[in-house]
Amino acid sequence: MKVLITGGAGFIGSHLAEYHLAKGDTVTAVDDLSTGSKDVFKGFKPDRFTFVEGDILTWKDLDREVKRADRIYHMAAVVGIVRVLREPVEVTRVNVLGTERLLESVVRSHHLPELVIASSSSVYGHTKQELLGEESEFIFRPEQGGLTGYAISKLTNEIQAMAYRHIHGLPITIPRLFNAVGPRQSGNYGFVLPRFIKQALSGIPLTVYGDGTQTRSFCDVRDTVRALALLAENPKAWGQPVNVGNAREITILDLARLVIERSGSSSPIEFITYARGYGSEFRQTTQRRPSIERLQELTDFRHSWSLEQTIDDLIRRNSDRIVPQGRLL
Repeated sequence: MKVLITGGAGFIGSHLAEYHLAKGDTVTAVDDLSTGSKDVFKGFKPDRFTFVEGDILTWKDLDREVKRADRIYHMAAVVGIVRVLREPVEVTRVNVLGTERLLESVVRSHHLPELVIASSSSVYGHTKQELLGEESEFIFRPEQGGLTGYAISKLTNEIQAMAYRHIHGLPITIPRLFNAVGPRQSGNYGFVLPRFIKQALSGIPLTVYGDGTQTRSFCDVRDTVRALALLAENPKAWGQPVNVGNAREITILDLARLVIERSGSSSPIEFITYARGYGSEFRQTTQRRPSIERLQELTDFRHSWSLEQTIDDLIRRNSDRIVPQGRLL
């Protein structure tokens, strides 16, 4: 199978490339490297893997690569709290127009590759429901700022995908991704677990934004990509949103404590304001826990990684790269 991944140098995109190469597929990854890095491809064999540096909005070879692809994962987007807050115009420009350009290219190709259009748990907005199912109502409060623009852009992606499925019959999967974590994720753009791991191994305070009572549900990226592949190949999943994540819920404060415990770190926990942490004050979503019943009904997906296993793996991978504060090289 020939696989095209937009945003292929990003966190999830690079793991998708790795997953398909391990299955014997041929992979082309395109990325503008605005947040991704070619370093994630170290060790990839070039005989079945091609990386192209390009912007999804201007990449001149898009039509050619779409015609070649049997499956396309559209992961290219502006992501991460820090970047979303800093670049609100880019959020709507890249996330919406980039998706439209890809979908139009598929229509022009007169070719029907399996398509995965990545959405996000952010589409649930400020809803107060404790368990988020695909039929949950969305509540958006633009005056509260924060991730509203990003959430609307991803909801627009869902609407685009369903429209092209309805009018052109495209085989489109619409996963709503919940907090994927794992190897190669950077803490530079607001992702909490890699930041905690780095701080704990460095012996510096773990910085918890707000009071730490906000909850999230974390899913190992290796489980995430397997779920995406299972959905992409299943016609019953096409044209409808499907939550992809892990229903286990944990407060950010307890996550910090868990990282300290698993790493054997003596780091303290420091509470800081959102304004200090992100450079902008906004109302944080207090809870995000997915129902994954639809995912499990459509596929035989079961998680292979617990949160503890993921944390232990990240500690092992990073322990020889980070010098504890005060130690001389």
